[in-house]
Amino acid sequence: MDTTRNVYKVSSENPGSDVAAETAAALAAASIVFKDSDPSYSTKLLQTAIQVFDFANKYKGSYSDSLGSVVCPFYCSYSGYHDELLWAASWLHRASENESYLTYIQSNGHTLGADEDDFSFSWDDKRAGTKILLSKGFLEDNIEDFQLYKAHSDNYICSLAPGSPNFQAQYTPGGLLYKGSESNLQYVTTSSFLLLAYAKYLSSSQGGVAACGGGGTSTITSDKLVSLARKQVDYILGNNPAKMSYMVGFGQRYPQHVHHRGSSLPSVHAHPAHISCGDGFQYLNSRSPNPNILVGAVLGGPDNRDNFADDRNNYQQSEPATYINAPFVGALAFFSDQSTQLV
Repeated sequence: MDTTRNVYKVSSENPGSDVAAETAAALAAASIVFKDSDPSYSTKLLQTAIQVFDFANKYKGSYSDSLGSVVCPFYCSYSGYHDELLWAASWLHRASENESYLTYIQSNGHTLGADEDDFSFSWDDKRAGTKILLSKGFLEDNIEDFQLYKAHSDNYICSLAPGSPNFQAQYTPGGLLYKGSESNLQYVTTSSFLLLAYAKYLSSSQGGVAACGGGGTSTITSDKLVSLARKQVDYILGNNPAKMSYMVGFGQRYPQHVHHRGSSLPSVHAHPAHISCGDGFQYLNSRSPNPNILVGAVLGGPDNRDNFADDRNNYQQSEPATYINAPFVGALAFFSDQSTQLV
């Protein structure tokens, strides 16, 4: 294939606070991972995160406005850039232990969405994840300024739990969390990841539970959160009405017509001749299974009735994405580590 791969950038003249702050958050989080094993690299990551955050905060604006012609409509920043600024500041506070980021959160949290309840966590909207992260500071480190975020986190968590007074999620007949028709599993994997992260934070706090309204009489334990997340993970891996694993290459039955160019085109060994960009459509429209198995990819998943069309053209259900896989890796890591299991 000879598809053009263009590179774009944000700058002071064409800002992208959302993409820059998201990058800063990722760098700051990574610095925590390498803090003990590679201190030098960890320091470099953190220093870079600080610089990128300063850029995002100084030159405010959405990358959708700067690069709208190439990122929209599929990847517009629909939530704006405020959530990413708060997300990045939260990770920098965690990674650096610098009080200036606490001050930033306290001073800017209101305008950046800290007071708003949000019920989904995605590549675009970081608010729910930010609340969970900041609640960790209250539950584990007793930072009183973050107690508000524990309340917001409870609201999010309780909205997912059937039987809770705050329950408002939708589940399929087979038990899958359902948020939307396009790439629904992105919301399933992010929610499962946050359920497990919050369960760990609650377990580290003696007697920690999620308060679900009813004057504090209705609560959810960390065990219940783990159980709820496990059902979602098991569904994705094949414990569902269709007995279909939505992770390609895993299990006895998984999708064969994945909406993915590299997976659906023949390899250079099988087809040495050049394939132009336009010629690729014959493989998109082919009824044959993908010749290259995209092992480990998690797809968009079934509809609200647990139905799945194994159709390459149905990108809403058959397209994989890193924002589906990434949080799923976190959930799988939790369950693979016996020392962290709470049930």
